[in-house]
Amino acid sequence: MSRRTLLAAGVGAAAGLAFAGAGVAGVGATRASAASPWWAKLSTRQQVGQRVIFSYPGATPPQALFDAIAAGIVGGVIFFGENITSLTQIAGVVADLRAAQADSPVREPLIFTTDQEGGYIRRLKGQEPVLSEKKIGLAADPDAAATAAGAGAAAALRDVGMNLNLAPVLDVFRTPGNFDDQWERSYSSDPRLAGRLGADFVRAQQGAGVAATSKHFPGLGAATAAQNTDLDTVTLTQSLDELRSVDESAFVPGIAAGVQLVMTSWAVYPAIDPVYPAGISPTIVQGELRERLGFTGVTITDALEAGALAPFGDTGTRALLSAQAGMDLLLCSARDLSQGFDALDAVTAAVDDKSLNPGHFKQSLARVQSLRASLF
Repeated sequence: MSRRTLLAAGVGAAAGLAFAGAGVAGVGATRASAASPWWAKLSTRQQVGQRVIFSYPGATPPQALFDAIAAGIVGGVIFFGENITSLTQIAGVVADLRAAQADSPVREPLIFTTDQEGGYIRRLKGQEPVLSEKKIGLAADPDAAATAAGAGAAAALRDVGMNLNLAPVLDVFRTPGNFDDQWERSYSSDPRLAGRLGADFVRAQQGAGVAATSKHFPGLGAATAAQNTDLDTVTLTQSLDELRSVDESAFVPGIAAGVQLVMTSWAVYPAIDPVYPAGISPTIVQGELRERLGFTGVTITDALEAGALAPFGDTGTRALLSAQAGMDLLLCSARDLSQGFDALDAVTAAVDDKSLNPGHFKQSLARVQSLRASLF
């Protein structure tokens, strides 16, 4: 499906409407609407770049990534197992990437992130958190275990120079054998316990200076073993009442605890939006997350290369649809620099031709820059 077809279907108009109402401006918007912030002097392409998270293949970042950082068109980098051969090696890589920003016009720290969830899902192998979320939920003192996990994740990431963790997972477990169950990524089938332990993790990690990300809003816990948004379209058919009272409710304690980011899922939830996956649905991003739950921090997409987005065009189209829906950070995690540049090109063109409202774009950029100003 082409970008023109998608926009004609009403995504652009819906995104514009979605920015009305309470909570939309979020963190940093007051600054953006008063005196011009320093980043207003950046080119449009540089401003867009602050919202794009890049990835690369192998253990050595390509020169093109260093050049892009120096040019001020990179918001951050996500690291995967293939990028990490040892703690010393990845700490050196992060230091080198930081140094590339020395001559950049961008002042705020780059985002350096990974998935250090715990248990099986740890890009920094052998480092905390050792316990999976499932084991934390089953611990004799789960709150203490969740707090220790958050503090441990922060220490592991800080030691190698990373400043943002894509954790905790707040999917409320339902189906034996599903993806979260297989990899022990859910605290509990009880949304109250899952939410409380997620908030414990958030407070401990952010208290140690590493930003946390609650994911995957509004929740993937009802998926079956055969449903994986990384591979294909996933439709979850809970009622609106169940989505709100079970899945979304697990995110509430983390939001109250001040979690700095929320990652959306790529599943479709017909009870809320029968057409668009959560991360490109203004109804979910703005209506449910911001207006209903009052989240004012930074939103981040899941992987833009996910199979669930196959019906929605190429990387550029997916990035634009996400931005129009209200997503702040665009996660280009295919380990291919061209993916990040495709997103950069598409969103820049949309700001220039006003198909992405410039005012809304700058509100989003203000949230991102406020987050980054808080990082080391």
